[in-house]
Amino acid sequence: MARGGGNHLDHLERYYKELVRFLARTIGDAQAASDVAHDAYVRVLARDGGSIAQPRAFLYRTAVNLSVDRFRRDRTRECESLDHPGAEELHAVDAPPETRLGDAQRLAFIERALDELPPLCSQAFLLRKIDGLSHAEIAGQLGISKALVEKHIVNAMSHCRNRLRDWGAA
Repeated sequence: MARGGGNHLDHLERYYKELVRFLARTIGDAQAASDVAHDAYVRVLARDGGSIAQPRAFLYRTAVNLSVDRFRRDRTRECESLDHPGAEELHAVDAPPETRLGDAQRLAFIERALDELPPLCSQAFLLRKIDGLSHAEIAGQLGISKALVEKHIVNAMSHCRNRLRDWGAA
């Protein structure tokens, strides 16, 4: 990932292999991991570098978000049928809107709440809840102590719970 011009984000290139290994463990597919890492770099390098306080953490958060988006797209494709919907599928379409939208809205509220948190806090939470990493693995990945990882996860969970209640989505 060569990039000229002396941009102070150029040092992020040294994290490429580390990020690909992390994503390969998380996603379980080396090619997909490489694709997600590339897309994450493109997004981070396209931003104004001066506004990124913690470039490495931002890079990992971007990669995690992209891998979650990729997972959702893949899962949606697996669920879509090329045939005409059967009786069960028609019943799901006829379900009340609050039933169909409940999970999607709840997820959107959680994502919104996580966006309100400091990057390391939300990233620690996502690495634990989405990627299933241990506190020790997260600490190593983020370069912080295990105790701070635990604190971030607890704070994120509490914040999400409080915000869901505030927004009437609990």
